[in-house]
Amino acid sequence: MPKNQFVNREISWLDFNARVLQEAQDPNVPLIERLRFVGIFSNNLDEFFKVRYATVKRIARAEQRHGKIFGEHSAEDLLQEITQKTITLQQNSLDTLNSIMTELSKENIFFVNETQITEQQKGFVNTYFNEQVGPALITLILNDLKTISHLNDQNAFLAVRFELDKEKHPFDDSVQYALIEIPSSIQRFVVLPSEGSSTYVMMLDDLIRFQLESIFGVFDYTKIEAHMIKFSRDAELDLDDDLSKSYIEKVAESVKERSEGEPVRFVYDKQIGQDTLSLLLSRMEIDTHDSIIPGGRYHNRRDYIKFPNLGRKDLLYSPKTPLLAPDFDLNKSILSQVAVKDHLIHTPYHTFTYVVKFLREAAIDPKVKSVYITIYRLSKISNVASSLIQAARNGKRVTVQIELQARFDEAANIQYAEIMKKEGIRLIFGVPGLKVHAKICLVQRKEGDKLKRYGFISTGNFNESTAKLYTDYTLFTAHQSILREIGKVFDFLEASYQVKKYKHLVTSPHHSSLYFQSLIMNEIQNAKAGRPSSIKIKLNSITNYPMVESLYEASRAGVKIQLIVRGVCCLIPGVKGQSENIEVISVVDRYLEHTRLLIFENDGNPRVFISSADWMTRNLHNRVEVSCPIYDNDIKDQLIETFDICWQDNVKARLVNTTNNNEYRSNKKPKTRTQEALYVYYKQKLDS
Repeated sequence: MPKNQFVNREISWLDFNARVLQEAQDPNVPLIERLRFVGIFSNNLDEFFKVRYATVKRIARAEQRHGKIFGEHSAEDLLQEITQKTITLQQNSLDTLNSIMTELSKENIFFVNETQITEQQKGFVNTYFNEQVGPALITLILNDLKTISHLNDQNAFLAVRFELDKEKHPFDDSVQYALIEIPSSIQRFVVLPSEGSSTYVMMLDDLIRFQLESIFGVFDYTKIEAHMIKFSRDAELDLDDDLSKSYIEKVAESVKERSEGEPVRFVYDKQIGQDTLSLLLSRMEIDTHDSIIPGGRYHNRRDYIKFPNLGRKDLLYSPKTPLLAPDFDLNKSILSQVAVKDHLIHTPYHTFTYVVKFLREAAIDPKVKSVYITIYRLSKISNVASSLIQAARNGKRVTVQIELQARFDEAANIQYAEIMKKEGIRLIFGVPGLKVHAKICLVQRKEGDKLKRYGFISTGNFNESTAKLYTDYTLFTAHQSILREIGKVFDFLEASYQVKKYKHLVTSPHHSSLYFQSLIMNEIQNAKAGRPSSIKIKLNSITNYPMVESLYEASRAGVKIQLIVRGVCCLIPGVKGQSENIEVISVVDRYLEHTRLLIFENDGNPRVFISSADWMTRNLHNRVEVSCPIYDNDIKDQLIETFDICWQDNVKARLVNTTNNNEYRSNKKPKTRTQEALYVYYKQKLDS
């Protein structure tokens, strides 16, 4: 057995984020979209430090007390490796951004700073600051403050240093330090009055720099400078065990306390003075376990996700109208069509309207008696939530399992939970210690003297906003046995001590790992017997070592394995004696690849599943997840065909291999770009 069996999870994640940055570097991606990929890269990195880096930091501290507990490498060494890799990525991000700025200038779009604006623009900037920005500014004078550890890590800051006129301030420190919080409530990109055919954009931080004299006019200073900083806190929730508090109260309080989490990353303009930097690190209580990263003039690049269109449609992706699914008519009863046969939609290629129409129909159908649904992330204005409220108002028994610990969406979900509760919706919060990540809905309808079940199972959230950006499968079905087992999942959520048995669904935390390992073993036995065998899997991440080892065993037995893994992949493909029969690609493109699909050859009778679960330990053992078998032969064929289209990608597919250099797959086959090809595939099905 080769010595190196696994890639470190955190390092693999950074490699994935480098693939996101590649989209910002791709000259074939429209310019403004490239800017937005810089924002996505930066936002990903922020969340990585708040969650994964923070976890490793806690482990490093435990190692100091108890010795090495992280594995072959110490957590301390891993922290340093992450920091060094991040510094390189940050520099690549800055170089990429500068390159995009150069390209934008060729399109007559110019970014100007506080030293470059014209007299006409100065008048606009002064008015905009006085009316919009100034009233929202929070400014702290640091000299007399012992600590500033309470700062909000959602904002970036300008660290200001100014020298006083000693004659006018004989009793004050000659050098003063201040922090200006850049308000997140104001658009980061200020579009200035155009001049001729040119468009001018000014960063909000530069607009504030232009007003330093106005802000600090109360001081008589002889010199002033401002440099940007940002930091990230540990975002782990810490729920107390006070039995007198409701679960909603505990999560709400923990979310508030997140603002007091320990810093884990500090990024600063490398032009900042050493005295200013030292003061900030001391006041913010940044220690040696934290990632301290020198950077450029601008931070919080995640704001580029919301970069304005500037009226330049030619610099954006061309819009694609979501398609209808064949033989699935939105102008007819959704429930009656599902009663006849299963239907599958694949967003964003298909419209998400099917989900909303299903729920709205259930809300007003007098024969519908109850609705059960799991909620993980909702859009800010949610038609899903309004449909559920409408159902409750119409006298249906509506039960919603809402995950209050959905990372970074806790506050929004708490707000929705309170609204639903007031509307008479029955809320359940699942199993202590287990996040509910399953994407399921069950509707019970009285037909004659029996209750008939209808429902849907999805790989993604019931969220209208992300359905335009994430690729996900949703199966609509009236298969009574499957839906009866969906009911068992809701029973488990209400009575967690009762472990259910399933003949159709594959569920976590009790069954997924062993079940899929048994399917892998079946392929091993078929391969050894000379029968058809193969495994095709599309997931977001594979990090669970036992599952990886099972795939290695299958590879050694001669099973051909194709993996499409968008994000973290701890498996190392193509290693002799370990994984020479495994190939792995990652597709990163316009939409976030989010579908989870599993196909086992099974001696010529494929077993196909869609799933809410990645092959990560948390999904297999520490969450409630549902994988659903596909029994309809047409849908089964469709899923296999869509996998094969993804596998043929030689435009946006990167090779995941021993080099980890994110090399694009290149071959002499006709150019295939997954997301373009799938839209054409579904359009042809609709037209046929």
